[in-house]
Amino acid sequence: MRVVMYVLNDVTRDSRVLREARSLAAAGHEVTIMATPLAADVAAAGEPAAPPGVAIRRVAIPTGSPWWVTAVRAPWRLHPVAAVLLLPWTIARAAWVLVVNWLLGRPIRAGGIDFVRRWRVEWLGWCRAAVAAAPAADVHHAHDMEALPAARAAAARDGARYVYDSHEIYLAWGPVLRQPRLLRSLIGRWERRMARGAAGVVTVGEALADHLRQRFGLRRVIVVHNCPPRWGPPKPPEDRIRRALKLPPGTPVVLCHGGFMANRGLEQTAEAMLKPGLEAAHLVFLGYRAAFIEPILADPRLAGRVHYLPAVAPSDVTAWVAGASVDVMAILPTDLNSRVSTPNKLFESLAAGTPVVSSDLPARRAILLGDPLGPLGVLCDPASPASIAAAIRSVLELEPAARADLRTRIVAAAHERWNWEIESVKLLDLYRELGPAS
Repeated sequence: MRVVMYVLNDVTRDSRVLREARSLAAAGHEVTIMATPLAADVAAAGEPAAPPGVAIRRVAIPTGSPWWVTAVRAPWRLHPVAAVLLLPWTIARAAWVLVVNWLLGRPIRAGGIDFVRRWRVEWLGWCRAAVAAAPAADVHHAHDMEALPAARAAAARDGARYVYDSHEIYLAWGPVLRQPRLLRSLIGRWERRMARGAAGVVTVGEALADHLRQRFGLRRVIVVHNCPPRWGPPKPPEDRIRRALKLPPGTPVVLCHGGFMANRGLEQTAEAMLKPGLEAAHLVFLGYRAAFIEPILADPRLAGRVHYLPAVAPSDVTAWVAGASVDVMAILPTDLNSRVSTPNKLFESLAAGTPVVSSDLPARRAILLGDPLGPLGVLCDPASPASIAAAIRSVLELEPAARADLRTRIVAAAHERWNWEIESVKLLDLYRELGPAS
């Protein structure tokens, strides 16, 4: 079949989209990904090679602000005739700006106006452009809510079907959570209507699937965990992290990898590194550098024991994570997405055979403590540096033979259960139901 995927990013860093596209192409489907232009840092190195059998088409995200946004936020910037027609509102708005912004020095909040502008101009604008540039297809596959209107419209154009691949609970996503209740309700109804019209709904974890089944009124939501392919540690071990940082062999390495932002437990993990028993351990951040970790990197209390390594290609993450003594993912359960999450980094650590210290959340507990082979990591209270430190120590203080057994057990669990070879079968089965590959 001809398959077109839609994703509102440049796809180079989106391991899930690339894995799904690669698997569908390997199964005989003709796959095209509609994505955004390359980020500046990626473009500087040139267009990365697409997976075999996959074409990538890039569509720019429109910019600008429609007249009605200006009319609401700054009506005096309109044409003089329009400003006069809106004179009462112009005076009221100008007075509000004068008092709030100039006299009180507070930022002007526009409620949901900016979010609506972003949806109508940028996201829906991109969807329209992506549909216009997309080839005809038998199935249009949307990755997340922002791309769902594109898949739905393209399917209607081609007399085809569409699939909704929900990577997270959209209404629990930070920018949506901050919107007025009425706006969130309207967005939720729109998403539900489009999801119910899809030929298949796919998501990344069981807890998230339960939520989507209930909210959309669906009997079937297919869970495809975003696990890396099976990976075998090379012999001798590459030990990439210690070599890159010029650390002596055997130095305890406490890794935090992935996205660095608020509520990920990064400050608490840094504080944990100051607790007794971890004086010899080094904290390493592996990912795209963000302002959020700069205070940690500059903390004099961690001088010489905190390091940053730049992000690596998705296909190389497992090999780098394998060099850590323990991988910490102490996300704070501040919203529904964080409470039900089974993040990519969890499965990357399992694939690498690296013990995990994770927040004690139901979905993660089931994976880390419920495995038939035995525990694959340790749980902690993410709000407590002492709890995080105790969990890290419980791994680092294992006898060498016990540590080796733990890593062997983790790799075995990944090979038996948590790998893309198994997970991709569920995606391919859905596409077999939708029609034969060409």
